[in-house]
Amino acid sequence: MSTPDLDPEVVATPEPGAVETPPKESATRSRPLPARVWAQTQGKVGVVLTAAVVLVALAGPLLAPWLTGYSPTEFADRPFQSTGVFGTDNLGRSVGARFLAGGLLLLAYSVLATALGLVVGCTIGMIGGYAGGRTDSVIMRLNDIVLAFPQLVLALLAIVVLGPHGWVLVTVIGLTHAPRIARVARAATLGVVSEDYIRAAEMYAVPRTRILAREVLPNITGPLSVEAGLRLTYSIGAIASLSFLGLGMQPPAADWGLMINENRIALSVQPWGVILPVLAIAVLTIGTNLLADAVARATESTTVEAS
Repeated sequence: MSTPDLDPEVVATPEPGAVETPPKESATRSRPLPARVWAQTQGKVGVVLTAAVVLVALAGPLLAPWLTGYSPTEFADRPFQSTGVFGTDNLGRSVGARFLAGGLLLLAYSVLATALGLVVGCTIGMIGGYAGGRTDSVIMRLNDIVLAFPQLVLALLAIVVLGPHGWVLVTVIGLTHAPRIARVARAATLGVVSEDYIRAAEMYAVPRTRILAREVLPNITGPLSVEAGLRLTYSIGAIASLSFLGLGMQPPAADWGLMINENRIALSVQPWGVILPVLAIAVLTIGTNLLADAVARATESTTVEAS
């Protein structure tokens, strides 16, 4: 009896010694979060832009005297002259030196205010979303009352009463961020409280604080990272705006927002005193937003694959 012809696609077997190539998706799943962020185009752009401004802000105070030949408070020449790097400002100080030294406090205060808002807002939002019922209703109604007041007006009121100190800027801006972050955290928490792993933890009598910290928080980092990027952007803008209005950093401190206010009167004669800080703030804002979006996408893909 003759052997029937067999379809080679059905009976094909791998050659001896051949190694089956795993799908590309499995390799993607094993990549850490930073690699996932860097794999995205907007992640690369966000990292480069943010790192460039952060490097200037951190290293600028040390490099300013060496690169420009002047300290940020040293008089170089008459006001609005072309002396040195980028000329002089309204008092005759080096624009280059003040620009290099002016980003550190702005960056530090913005990061601290955002961190404070995240801690307070996440705590309030997760408690409200997890507890539900009357607790959730009371928390969110109080949250709405705070949201009814403009953020900048509250900051101006606090600064007028307490003075333009660094801790006042950080505290008031951070606390005004908290209600907005709380709404995002609550909405994200409501999306995970009904999951099986939450029910399993409750069945085993795991303390609620541990459930919130170990089960809920890691699974809402996607929307929180986006909100953190937005809040950091608003913190930078708010602190720079307050300094521009004379209620933030005070002279003779070097600050980008203060530089814009000091040199705007001679924008057509000596524009570098305004252009440099504006560009730095804009680049930092764009970079943090792109980076936050990339982190959110990477975190969402990790959550989906894990589920």
